[in-house]
Amino acid sequence: MKPLDNLINVERAKLLHELFPQEIPALLEYTNNMCITIQEDEQLTRSQWENGLLTVEAWLSFVEEVRSKINRYGKRLHTQSRLFADQLFDGHTALYMVHCMTLYTTIRKHNNSKFALAIDLLFNP
Repeated sequence: MKPLDNLINVERAKLLHELFPQEIPALLEYTNNMCITIQEDEQLTRSQWENGLLTVEAWLSFVEEVRSKINRYGKRLHTQSRLFADQLFDGHTALYMVHCMTLYTTIRKHNNSKFALAIDLLFNP
């Protein structure tokens, strides 16, 4: 296995899925609900956008892409670590997924502290 510092996002996501497969369905449900909320409140998102690194259009495109992939692949993302990693963590959509995972495990106290720690270890250098 490669050192943690040498893993790319796809590899990190695959490892997370393999270590915590039971946590993936709830994470994807949360992520999909975040997508829906952002899309329903698009004007609010646009009016409050303050990120200087990304345009709001780019962020909204990541949201749409993630939602589309969750809907397209459905429950297969729950059971197939490679599909989960390749579809949701390859390219710029990884930014949105890391954002969702961070919120999912920090805004509310997650009941699996090891899962929360794994996300922090793998995706928050």
